[in-house]
Amino acid sequence: MKKLIPILLSTLLFTGCASSNNQTNTYRRISKNEAVDMMAQETGYIILDVRRLDEFAGGHIPGAINVANESIGTAEIPELPDKDQLIMVYCRSGRRSKEAAEKLVKLGYTNIVEFGGILDWKGEIET
Repeated sequence: MKKLIPILLSTLLFTGCASSNNQTNTYRRISKNEAVDMMAQETGYIILDVRRLDEFAGGHIPGAINVANESIGTAEIPELPDKDQLIMVYCRSGRRSKEAAEKLVKLGYTNIVEFGGILDWKGEIET
């Protein structure tokens, strides 16, 4: 029994260390209402529209910048220089914003929030 206790403690220690090192960065998925609340409460964030430029020109959330999902790859994104800044991502229906959020996380961005598509947006739209 005395020999078993140190072995068990060592196993727990190594298991605990291994699990903490396996954490991966990810993005948060929030609702449209949560996005509206966050925009009202936070400062210094970016609203990122990942639709094509022609879609963006047809109407977007006020203050949003456009970086098309298709252009997000492995290169640095000049429009998004601060990888720790809160970036709120949307598209038309929610599919491309999820893809873009995943790609941004892989590029090292740490504060990504994805809130779906503009189809369901109840707030103001600008052209």
